[in-house]
Amino acid sequence: MQGFFQRYLLLYRPLISRLNELLSESELSYSLWQVIFFVKNNGPSTLVEISVHFNVEKPTITRTVQRLEEKQIIKVIQGKDRREKIITLSESGEDLYQTCRQKITKLEYEVMRGIPRDELNAVFEILPKIRENIINLEGDRHE
Repeated sequence: MQGFFQRYLLLYRPLISRLNELLSESELSYSLWQVIFFVKNNGPSTLVEISVHFNVEKPTITRTVQRLEEKQIIKVIQGKDRREKIITLSESGEDLYQTCRQKITKLEYEVMRGIPRDELNAVFEILPKIRENIINLEGDRHE
């Protein structure tokens, strides 16, 4: 289906801009929010788990986590060995999550207004499958 990715990118960029604008009220960016969201929904997590989930290099996640720690949004707990760090939300991080989640949910409803539920459900189911196919293609490249 030619043009699918072009349509996706035309959606993605303005959405990220809007999210960054919305999150800036809380002195966050979308990249910081992603880590907060992941830890909130997956529980205490290691840097490796977070970097694998987002398919980014560990140093990128390390810098993001350091910024969140400086803002006292997350706590870093020593793992089983001294190299492993476990990330969890602080109390203020939990509060910030709730505040931002409400704003993002409102935005989600606004941008999806007028789209039938069955169409939204289809996209919700299809996008993770496309992501999995892309990751599988990357795996094939490294074999």
